[in-house]
Amino acid sequence: MLFIVSAPSGAGKTTLCSMAVDFFPDLRHSVSYTTRPSRPGETNGVEYWFVDDETFDAMIERGEFLEHAEVFGKRYGTAKKDLDRLRSAGMDALLEIDVQGGETVKSLLKGGVYVFILPPSLKACEDRLKGRGKDTTKDIRKRLSIAVEEMKKASEYDYIIINDDLNAAFEKLKSIVVSERARRARMMDKVKGILEGR
Repeated sequence: MLFIVSAPSGAGKTTLCSMAVDFFPDLRHSVSYTTRPSRPGETNGVEYWFVDDETFDAMIERGEFLEHAEVFGKRYGTAKKDLDRLRSAGMDALLEIDVQGGETVKSLLKGGVYVFILPPSLKACEDRLKGRGKDTTKDIRKRLSIAVEEMKKASEYDYIIINDDLNAAFEKLKSIVVSERARRARMMDKVKGILEGR
């Protein structure tokens, strides 16, 4: 299965996705590629694959990305091979991507589960961005402006979680994963196996 999680900056998407991957042993992040520099504490291949523009361009040319987009002047992309590797290992994949990427994936793949994380307010979003200390005041204003536009796309997602309390929001995300895995269409092969004595 493919879970696509999008959110505006400061909504808590990364924290919730990390909690989900830690909780479910058969759910793994698809690690995106990016041209932005790594931040203190980030490890290549864990948070992102950090590459230069030339490498990113070559990957586009070779058709290696399922989706890619430019966000705040830096590029991000999901490699097809990473999804194939997770599927081959019997893992569900979690794509933590922006709204542009979510739209692209939705147009290319059927059957994904789309989750949008919202902050309780724009003020809370601003406070979180300031609190993480990674952006200038100008960058924060830009991110908030883009956040408003991204939030307008929430209605295109299957589920919306308002992250006003981290633990409550995580319980909702857990419930989505569990219920989607139990959907009739996804379970019919297992039912057939039981009936055939497999």
